[in-house]
Amino acid sequence: MNPITVTVAVWAVLVAPGALAASAVESLEAAYRSAGAGPFSTGTGADAWRREIPPRDGGAPRSCATCHGADPRSVGRHATTGKIIEPLAPAVSPGRLSDPEHVEKWFRRNCEWTWGRACTPQEKGDFLAYLRGVQP
Repeated sequence: MNPITVTVAVWAVLVAPGALAASAVESLEAAYRSAGAGPFSTGTGADAWRREIPPRDGGAPRSCATCHGADPRSVGRHATTGKIIEPLAPAVSPGRLSDPEHVEKWFRRNCEWTWGRACTPQEKGDFLAYLRGVQP
């Protein structure tokens, strides 16, 4: 089993529901560091947030901002379904990054859809550093 998965699973079992987003993010960052990533960069995370990647199917380029919006403090909208996506920045949505398993689930889905591949632990840590650094 992958060390990140083990760390996330242990963390989820030991921590009471309603834990602060900062604790979850710190736990995930520690797991990513144990996988060899770090130090994490808010600037790199911000650049990656806006980086447009052409999909393999030849459609319009995608970025995190395509669905979540250029400003993670704002409401986004899914590019395909039109579904509303609540702000991702913990400063305005404290519960958004509070569940490590949920964060990992969405990294798996969104990295594959947006970038056509899994995000590395370094990329995930940079994204979390960026999102945690966004203030209201």
